[in-house]
Amino acid sequence: MFDEAVRALREWQRDDLPFQLHPGDLGWYRRFGNQEAAAAVRIWRADGQIVAVGLLDGADLLRFTIAPDARQDEELARRLADDVCAPERGVLPAGTVYVESPRGTRFQELMFERGWQSDVPWTPLRLRLGAQLLDPDVPIEVIGHDHADVHAAVIRASFEKSTFTEERWHAMAVGSPYADARSLVAFDRGVAVAAITVWSAGPGRPGLIEPMGVHRDHRGKGFGTAITIAGAAALRELGSSSALVCTPSSNVGAVATYRAAGFEALPEVHDQRRD
Repeated sequence: MFDEAVRALREWQRDDLPFQLHPGDLGWYRRFGNQEAAAAVRIWRADGQIVAVGLLDGADLLRFTIAPDARQDEELARRLADDVCAPERGVLPAGTVYVESPRGTRFQELMFERGWQSDVPWTPLRLRLGAQLLDPDVPIEVIGHDHADVHAAVIRASFEKSTFTEERWHAMAVGSPYADARSLVAFDRGVAVAAITVWSAGPGRPGLIEPMGVHRDHRGKGFGTAITIAGAAALRELGSSSALVCTPSSNVGAVATYRAAGFEALPEVHDQRRD
């Protein structure tokens, strides 16, 4: 089921659609292992075809998208809303929970009608890859299995509560989405200072940055911008049409970093919350 979901998500990625769940999101979640990643995926079908895919990202957040040609389908929207709102159906538990879904769908309208609220804003950003990219101006290395510990250590030092390890890097890298992904590390005088993983959805489709981090001891020196530029270049080599990333709007440093790398901020998006 995991690989089925990845294939569907690849087909649904388009530059003219709102920011949505990406196969790279499933690829990053694969760090927890095959069994846990498969258990976190939710699939809905109609007439034998996948029409919606969700990822239970933690205990209380469903990251969710719908096939582009089914986003205004009333019957499907009601079916999805019924499943998401009823804890006994096994999509989300009872209590305060969150749903991330593309804006402008009938499903999202129904959730508001049922009393769900907008949560904190997030800022999606996009860099179209047809134009010339900036120069990262620092040494960049593509990381494989032999140096997974280097990449994992930088990511772990970039996020306060990160549990990313070398073992989890390997678990991520053997998943099917990683066939079209790259992990990169930036160095300063031989010291690993920033890291990124980028995920292609195939030629001519938008790729995703998830995650990007700068080591806590090396911030404020432009390394975030440098590794982001290098990640965008890697996506262009993989055939991606654009590079996408989404970060909390409150993280003004991250938004500034992506903008410095040439990204354009798109309209803010909000998860929906049931209290």
